[in-house]
Amino acid sequence: MAKTKIAAFAETAAYVPAAADFKLKNNKDAIEIDENFAAQNFWKDVFIRYFRKISAVIGLILIIVIAVMAAAGPGMNEYTYSGQELSQKNFAPRVIALEKFGIFDGGETIRTTTGSKTINYYEEKGLTDLEYWFGSDNFGRDIWTRTWSGARVSLIIAVAAAVIDMVIGMSYGLISGYFGGRVDMVMQRILEIANGIPRLVIVTLLLLVLQPGMITIIFALMLTEWVGMSRIARAEILKLKEQEFVLASRTLGAGSMFIIFREILPNIIGPIITQVMFSIPTAIFTEAFLSFVGLGIPVPQCSLGSLISEGFNSFTTHPYQIIPPIVVMALLMLSFNLVADGLREALDPKMKEM
Repeated sequence: MAKTKIAAFAETAAYVPAAADFKLKNNKDAIEIDENFAAQNFWKDVFIRYFRKISAVIGLILIIVIAVMAAAGPGMNEYTYSGQELSQKNFAPRVIALEKFGIFDGGETIRTTTGSKTINYYEEKGLTDLEYWFGSDNFGRDIWTRTWSGARVSLIIAVAAAVIDMVIGMSYGLISGYFGGRVDMVMQRILEIANGIPRLVIVTLLLLVLQPGMITIIFALMLTEWVGMSRIARAEILKLKEQEFVLASRTLGAGSMFIIFREILPNIIGPIITQVMFSIPTAIFTEAFLSFVGLGIPVPQCSLGSLISEGFNSFTTHPYQIIPPIVVMALLMLSFNLVADGLREALDPKMKEM
């Protein structure tokens, strides 16, 4: 029995593998592939889950439409945002193509001490070939052009807020959470001081000291807008910095900045993007509030906040002047919130089964 085992072992040890033993079969029938649960790219999965949410798709469409109109709207007629024509002030909205339907015909109902009456300045002044799609304001400026010019300002503020959150807030939080210890303690104390001062107080003081304008507003946002993002980034990195893949990179000699921005950041990009989208409506509202109280974009430039302020002064007599900027700003803020909510669900793997 022992001799038989020794002979079999010697025969096996003498076998020399041939090249044909390692040749791939290239036979699909012999290869078992799980087609029912095939692997799928993460971002493709995010894309599919996002577009399954109807409200998120509607929000994205609204942002695209407002962005296109902000870019092309002011050039769709012959008026400019600063051009004044006092002889054509307070003209009601008029679109010649819609007059036959009884809407946007330039007529306006005015309440007086003797009762209400309907007037049409286009007919009274013999300007029947003239049309203001959203009407004109107290200085004869086209509200259509000024509304979309104001939307352009709001979108610039939105982009600036997103960049500030990503560059300053995210980097600050990642560095603070990764290094920990005294570095984290000092950075968090600085953060608490910055967060303890009311945002509107800082912005208002800056606008009083510096010249009001777009650059000043963006600079004010740089001082306060990134605080929330830094806290989110710090909390996320504290969860991951002791994970095996981080320890492996550190053991292999990877530097701290490489680990932070190349190893950890891709794993927390979901909450980061969501926080950025949620912070944009806040920045838009801050700019609109400052413009409403007269501390925002200087005249003759305009923003949605300044248009609302101007329309508010004549709301009782010409209510149509305040409606376009309010509707555009409301849709803009709502759409960013809808997109942020959709991204939060799409980027969160825990919601995949929901």
